Amino acid sequence: MTTQEPASSVPLTVAAIDLSDLRFWARPPAERARAFALLRAQPHPLYFRLPRVPFLRRDPGSWALVRHADVVEASRRPEIFSSEPSATSPTDMPGWMSGYFTSMIDMDDPRHAKIRRIISRAFTPKVLAAADDDIARRAARIVEELIAAGPGDFVAQVATRLPVEVICDMLGIPSRHHAQVVKSTNIVVGYTDPEYVGATADYTGAEVRVSPLRVIRVLTTVMLAGWRLHRLAARLGRRRRRTPADDLTSALVNANIDGERLSPREFAAFFLLLVVAGNETTRTAIAHGLKLFTDHPDQRRLLLEDFEGRIGGAVEEIVRHSSPVIFMRRNLTRDAEINGHHYRAGQKVTLFYASANRDEAVFADPDAFDITRSPNPHVGFGGPGPHFCLGAHLARREMTVMFRELFTRLPDIAAGEPDRLLSSFVNGCKRLPCTFTVPRTVPGEGTPGGDRSGTGPGRCRMTGRP
Repeated sequence: MTTQEPASSVPLTVAAIDLSDLRFWARPPAERARAFALLRAQPHPLYFRLPRVPFLRRDPGSWALVRHADVVEASRRPEIFSSEPSATSPTDMPGWMSGYFTSMIDMDDPRHAKIRRIISRAFTPKVLAAADDDIARRAARIVEELIAAGPGDFVAQVATRLPVEVICDMLGIPSRHHAQVVKSTNIVVGYTDPEYVGATADYTGAEVRVSPLRVIRVLTTVMLAGWRLHRLAARLGRRRRRTPADDLTSALVNANIDGERLSPREFAAFFLLLVVAGNETTRTAIAHGLKLFTDHPDQRRLLLEDFEGRIGGAVEEIVRHSSPVIFMRRNLTRDAEINGHHYRAGQKVTLFYASANRDEAVFADPDAFDITRSPNPHVGFGGPGPHFCLGAHLARREMTVMFRELFTRLPDIAAGEPDRLLSSFVNGCKRLPCTFTVPRTVPGEGTPGGDRSGTGPGRCRMTGRP
């Protein structure tokens, strides 16, 4: 993990917690979880001010919504807790950047609803069920190639590959561009990690200093990553306007929304959102899932005893426990009250899903990893309302298929210590070492796709299916 100072074991106090300070997000996950528990115990939400950053609009900060009830209530009232002008960054982007990165996730109805209706056609349960065989084939090939390559980086060899291949195929992106998609989305999501942008803030005691040159370097790097994705979208969009195909790009660029069509820039922004959200969060969940099953062998045994009966609960618990997306922002359109606290028009609130998913008022023993947890009303895919994750069904299917393939072929696969992304937005793993041994395959046994050892067809040990 990239940090600017070593993690501290100093006892936490409310005064010592600053969610707007990047150093807080460099702390170990357990320490951050304790800090959020302390914030949830306060009588009201706390306000956190943002440091001033050269070239960016001065932003006073936002209220931190850390309780499950507050996050859910704000999500249910989008007419008051608006996603415009931005939902994904602590502060508003300058106008020259917003054109590249503002998309459906930063919109309210009715515009949001119109766009979502078009895109949702590619994410219906019926469509995704039809894609199951393709996802299973991809997962089988990825695990085969992992076995051939041997133990290494699970993120690069497995977790990244399935979701990026699936979303790129849905959009019609040729395989030769997959590596560039991964590289660019890493930068867009990891804009606070020096490994991806080459610069971060300086700290002198409690004071935060961000030099203009470093800000220029970060903004330039992020803009170039966005521009590359926009250029890819533009080329693909022009091709699909001339010759439509059976993919999501064709549906978007040729859609007529109540007499309106997406402009090339609007399409490119949605394209960028889909490639980022379609691979980053699912790969994060898959990586965290392997680490959780490594650290909790009792839960792995429980899953393998009845994989098909328990994988659904396991997926939900992985998402709850890891919270791949840490927060979203909302902007108040008028005065409002939530659970006894008053907010004023023009203020901002930050919905900390990572904290809501550990709320003691909702989850018994919230820090435990329990794949039998029921009910499990987590907000790992967002709170209820119009912005609930459009790709939740796809993410669940990808995780289910990948863990079925992994634990069938490599039942002892284990994760080491992750190299964590330095980010307040995504709970990402940049690298995750993995180890495994390849069990000897005998006739009559194999994977869901059959015995690939050359001994003939077989059945999955966990499901009994061919």
